[in-house]
Amino acid sequence: MIFEKVKAMVVDQLGVKPEDVKAESLLKEDFQADSASVMMLVMDVESEFNIEVEDDAIEKVKTVGDMVNYIEEKMAN
Repeated sequence: MIFEKVKAMVVDQLGVKPEDVKAESLLKEDFQADSASVMMLVMDVESEFNIEVEDDAIEKVKTVGDMVNYIEEKMAN
């Protein structure tokens, strides 16, 4: 369920095809996401899941799966 929501956000923010979004997809390399796009995506995630994404975590999130895992960890705490 979290993956599907994140996938929809990636499709919306980055203008990619839904079938191209996989857990192992690299945000910057595969989808050419720039820093501004990543920040918009992070803000969407914060709003949707009611969490705060720390600045250092943003640097560590490279793939869609990384983002899903981060959200799951934050929601578990």
